[in-house]
Amino acid sequence: MTNKVAAIQMVSTASVDENLASAARLIAAAVEQGARLVLLPEVFAVLEGGTMRQYGEIEGDPAAPIQGFLSDQARLHHVIVVGGTIPLISRPGKSKADADFIIDDGRVRPACLVFGEDGKQLARYDKIHLFDVTVDDRQSQYSESRSYEAGNEIVMVPTAVGKLGLSVCYDMRFPELYRALFKQGAELVTVPAAFTKVTGQAHWETLLRARAIENQCYVIAAGQGGQHSATRETWGHSMIIDPWGTILDQVAEGEGFAIAETNLDQLADIRKRMPIAQQQKLG
Repeated sequence: MTNKVAAIQMVSTASVDENLASAARLIAAAVEQGARLVLLPEVFAVLEGGTMRQYGEIEGDPAAPIQGFLSDQARLHHVIVVGGTIPLISRPGKSKADADFIIDDGRVRPACLVFGEDGKQLARYDKIHLFDVTVDDRQSQYSESRSYEAGNEIVMVPTAVGKLGLSVCYDMRFPELYRALFKQGAELVTVPAAFTKVTGQAHWETLLRARAIENQCYVIAAGQGGQHSATRETWGHSMIIDPWGTILDQVAEGEGFAIAETNLDQLADIRKRMPIAQQQKLG
């Protein structure tokens, strides 16, 4: 089975309206080239816009603008949309009757929502590993845990283009997450990101290709790629990598998208000829 998938690269700003307009334009362009799945980058709807709480939405709210946009785009183009990350103030698996349904400390969940071709939500993954580090760039200190509450659930979802494993940005430094997705049968893994230029230049491609090779899966990585503010600059280089570690397509800087064909028969053949799932001794 073959399908085209696209990784959309953006240079998001503090304006939700401008960002959604850019995302819509890029999605339409990718679909025009045959994409059946499109991945948006991390924080695609707003970046450097102050506290994320002001943009927070409740999962499933029909009036929520960012969720509504993702659903509308999936239905309009009849494609699978993997929505990078959006800020949600509700926790997954909870109902309004639960005391802990809403996050009450001013933070949000960095959630990746997947919408099917009919516009209905298929899955939600909340970023597990938060970026609390010091980087040698103009911003220097990154403390995601101040704004975000981490998730704790691994998510793999069957889709029309294959079994899809979900991850976000800093997750890619933790290979055990991807091995868990591999054990669940993931054939494609999405990595929406906003990698810093410094860390991206050093590690982005190496980490992505390693995750593809060691788990014999396609990796679809969509990044932010440009100057967002006086202190915030992201690496970009969105790319699609096959199970052999080959980069099929990529876009370096600025807006654009990488698009490539996935071949699940070829993937199955690689796994058959090199059966690491059966040969693993540890873990």
